[in-house]
Amino acid sequence: MKLNPKQWIALAGSFAVLALLVMMWRWGGTVEDSQAYFDTARYLRGEVPASALRAPFPYRLLAPAVAAAIPGDTRNSFALLNWLCISATAIMMALTVLRVGASRKAAVIAGLLMILAVPTYWYAPYLLTDPASICARTAFVLAVVSGQPWLAALVGVTASAVREENILLLVWLLATRRISIPAGLLALAVAGAWMVAVRWWLIPGLPSYVWAPSVQTLIAALKDVRSLASIASAIGLVLPLALLGMLTRATAAPALQALVQLKPLKSLLVLMALPPLYAALCVRVEGRAVWGLYPMLVPFAAIYSAAWLTRRQTRVQE
Repeated sequence: MKLNPKQWIALAGSFAVLALLVMMWRWGGTVEDSQAYFDTARYLRGEVPASALRAPFPYRLLAPAVAAAIPGDTRNSFALLNWLCISATAIMMALTVLRVGASRKAAVIAGLLMILAVPTYWYAPYLLTDPASICARTAFVLAVVSGQPWLAALVGVTASAVREENILLLVWLLATRRISIPAGLLALAVAGAWMVAVRWWLIPGLPSYVWAPSVQTLIAALKDVRSLASIASAIGLVLPLALLGMLTRATAAPALQALVQLKPLKSLLVLMALPPLYAALCVRVEGRAVWGLYPMLVPFAAIYSAAWLTRRQTRVQE
């Protein structure tokens, strides 16, 4: 099912307003990681020296650079960028669901699941790079289900400049042969060249950082109640609904036929889950680790939820 231009404008506007309402409670907040990204944006504006930067956060340069380029107060500019990313993510997720032949109801649910989620409420208002990364991952998923591998490669390169682990998007694109080997290697080379340039050229004297796994870190994580609660809240309804969508036979109901088109996302989900799993051995992780997987989970959850609601409404009418 498709939406006409007026319906798209209304849907996009609704998602943007809803995202603003969710994020305005702590608009432009800085704490822990977000302070480091904020300092990176301030450095790019010449407001703080390079000595104020803390690795590995300046390596993720693109989002702070875009925020620094937006006119106005740095804090507000960064927060505005995150709001735009969340709003764009919701509309692209709705479009993704429609592209695989799902209902309008599923499209609306997909957008709402991206916005009305604990991680969006808790993390999106802060000056983090996660909103931009999730937005890029959603654009990648949309390009894949739309049959646009070159666009997916371009998005993958851009996403890698937002956060380094997004280079796995290009690895997946190449491994699944959605683009030719020369094109895939070229995309990986461009993404790698950007990372090298950031580390050794764009920011002189940038400190090094090593992700060293530790058993003690893992044990500490298992005892960290706040961290575990954050992860559980991020899992919320999205992961269980997505798993139900993945495990349900697509022939069980007409509304579930679209799930067939989402099958490639399963392998992408597994691959993109590896970095947060490795990070759990090295540093403290929280709900953002699960939030980053929403672009692959929400389409399954939305289609399954829409089909369940349709069946329930049918039974009530009978």
